[in-house]
Amino acid sequence: MKYIINENNNPRYNLALEEYVLKNLDGEYFFLWQNEPTIVIGKHQNTISEINLDYVEKKGIHVVRRMSGGGAVYHDLGNINFSFIQEKKDLADFDFSFFTRPIIDLLGELGIKAEFNSRNDLAIDGKKFSGNAQYIFKKKILHHGTLLFNSEMEELVNSLKVSKDKIESKGLKSIKSRVANIKDHIGKDSKIKEVSDFKDALFEHMKNRMEEFEEYVLTENDKKEIEKLKKEKYDKWEWNYGESPEADIHRQRKYTAGKVESYIKLKDGLIENIKLYGDFFSSREIEDLESGLKGKKYMINEIAEYLKTVNVSEYFSGFSEEEILDVII
Repeated sequence: MKYIINENNNPRYNLALEEYVLKNLDGEYFFLWQNEPTIVIGKHQNTISEINLDYVEKKGIHVVRRMSGGGAVYHDLGNINFSFIQEKKDLADFDFSFFTRPIIDLLGELGIKAEFNSRNDLAIDGKKFSGNAQYIFKKKILHHGTLLFNSEMEELVNSLKVSKDKIESKGLKSIKSRVANIKDHIGKDSKIKEVSDFKDALFEHMKNRMEEFEEYVLTENDKKEIEKLKKEKYDKWEWNYGESPEADIHRQRKYTAGKVESYIKLKDGLIENIKLYGDFFSSREIEDLESGLKGKKYMINEIAEYLKTVNVSEYFSGFSEEEILDVII
């Protein structure tokens, strides 16, 4: 495995770096990175419904969409992000435990008991400190995650919205009651005091786990292409926000595997346009499914028949045909 040293704190650059390495460089990679205060939106989410827009704009917090599914997360310089890019091999789609094991093991060495407590979260004493997501490209997989070491919890709480259905389903009083900083659980005698200490410890832990671990230095052409991708995609309002679709019908459902909502525009009883949002994970482009639904009669039998012609779980990991049908009609 190769590693990349990346000291850039611009979130748009860092997400462009991930995509460039995934899609253009051969081999397997690991890198650590940090962002200035940022909300990173899951690929399939409706940005405006996930953020407190007035607060975000007032505080100058970046908002950027990533390639992978899942929910919105807050980054700042007290948070460390880690990325693995590997061949899929025999890994099951969205096998989060394989990639988060090094984190759990390192914290164990520091006397902290961490555990995998949901489809994509790591927790200490039931409080989340790491959110993870994955994106599959051809025969490669990108796994990335957050590690709250000493993040500004007030900023995290104030910049993100918590949907009513999530509060009702989990009995949550606040975001702050269910998140934790790693620093608060490290013993007073530990040599790890600052986020930079933890970052160094994680890097050394990864190095010791690998038989081969060598640095890849980005070439000038690499850097040029990353900046180009940043400018053409991650700097664009259309990618990060996008227009809210005009819709005659809006349906929203919360399932065990996540949240899905649909915006549907009808014309003469046919689906003229449909947009599907949510915090779900997908191994295929959701736009392909949306395109397939356009022109269909907005009738339960016709939609059900169409869903039988596709592998719904490839578009909505962990969801059934019946659940997706229910969110559409």
